[in-house]
Amino acid sequence: MRNQQSTQLLFELSRAGRRAHRLGDLDVPSVNVDDLFTAESLAETPPPLPELAEGDVVRHFVCLSTLNMSVDTHFYPLGSCTMKYNPKRNERIASLPGFLNVHPLQHESGLQGLLELLYELQGMFAEISGLPGVSMQPAAGAHGELAALLVAAAYFREQGSDRSVVLTADSAHGTNPASAQMAGFKTKTVKSNANGLVDLEDLKAKLDDKTAVFMLTNPNTLGLFDSQIEEINQLVHDAGALIYLDGANMNAILGITRPGDFGADLMHYNPHKTFSGPHGGGGPGAGPICVRDFLAKYLPGPIVTRVENENATSDDDRYTYHLTSPSGDSIGRVRSFFGNTGVLVRAYIYLRTYGGDGLRHVSEDAVLGANYLLSKVKHFLDVPHGNRCMHEFVASASRLKKEKHLSAMDIAKRILDYGFHAPTVYFPLVVDEAVMVEPTETESKQTLDAFVEALFRITEEGEELIHDAPHSTRISRPDDVTAARRPVLKWTDAAGESAT
Repeated sequence: MRNQQSTQLLFELSRAGRRAHRLGDLDVPSVNVDDLFTAESLAETPPPLPELAEGDVVRHFVCLSTLNMSVDTHFYPLGSCTMKYNPKRNERIASLPGFLNVHPLQHESGLQGLLELLYELQGMFAEISGLPGVSMQPAAGAHGELAALLVAAAYFREQGSDRSVVLTADSAHGTNPASAQMAGFKTKTVKSNANGLVDLEDLKAKLDDKTAVFMLTNPNTLGLFDSQIEEINQLVHDAGALIYLDGANMNAILGITRPGDFGADLMHYNPHKTFSGPHGGGGPGAGPICVRDFLAKYLPGPIVTRVENENATSDDDRYTYHLTSPSGDSIGRVRSFFGNTGVLVRAYIYLRTYGGDGLRHVSEDAVLGANYLLSKVKHFLDVPHGNRCMHEFVASASRLKKEKHLSAMDIAKRILDYGFHAPTVYFPLVVDEAVMVEPTETESKQTLDAFVEALFRITEEGEELIHDAPHSTRISRPDDVTAARRPVLKWTDAAGESAT
């Protein structure tokens, strides 16, 4: 049951003279505002702000918030984005005053508890990745990609090398070539083979003395672990280049294998995907990066370091922690201050909660859930690559489109009517009419069964019903391109008055 009235614009709900308070009679001498401000500081008329009671405002925003889908309210099988449930205790602990009230300019002597936490977190990221050098300054996953590629560029620059090309897989996230371009590299695309893995012959053909980095996602965006990784490792390193691992799919391999062990030289984490943190909305985020020891001196800083106190009288003052500024070899800061520490605190709590064995269970359950869904979905949607998958899989609506004129977008729109967020569609680009599903480890079998049932019903429905879907939302099918390029940010009432 939707409250349609309260989700109108605040300007539409406004009524002249309506207030959220009523003040008593003035019991102090009144002062003319013209005596306090110069004429040029005062507007000729009051600003056209909406006039509302407190209840109107609260009801408006609460009702608006319920129009959105979220992990807290719906199953969110958004492939490649790992929309897992975030335990609320992580939010509560990260909101403790000791974390919440610190200031970026506060002296580190008053931050020892937080710095100790961040120091331990650096060690955890190093242990999970198998890469000892860690910087937590980047503000998001793509920012981590850029920072790591700048590290690679600094490394080759010091070597006197003119390597200027970054190779990316054709199934890579779009941020990979974009980050490479922003870091000053040229990019070349390496094809996938018929099995959805790196085409080794194409990789060999494109590796040369200009290649700086091969950016690899493993498991890749088709949900497949590239079993050729040892040969890829050998080929890239023999060519004198580095391997960058896109860490977006780390949720599939936690505690099972480590990027540093299978050949990666640099990588980033997406803490909000793999561990715990807010999803969407543009942040705040974090994109910690890990590198091999010979690359550590180029990392952006500051980095948290620990010094043992020789005169310590107890374990409580055994160590002091410091924010250590970058050395002369560092690429320097990539953002202000340390980073989004609130997000990092949530990741720390998540890691301490699960521990090493727990993390392995996280990935095993994520892979189990994806394979369970795959085993059900493949009976009515083609899954071009593999009978087994890691934490996600990519189905195709191509046959459905030919036979019933139903596209991947139709499925994504119609599934909203069944109460599920849409899976990722049309990515990766190597699958025609791609439908990319990632259930995560936090969903129950009952939820997965209900999702499969909804998908199956959609494939049996008539095209007219589906082409107009969704039917249960306020807006059905907006013109996404026009909305992005020509957003309407100004409201105009019937009398022609406008507000921005």
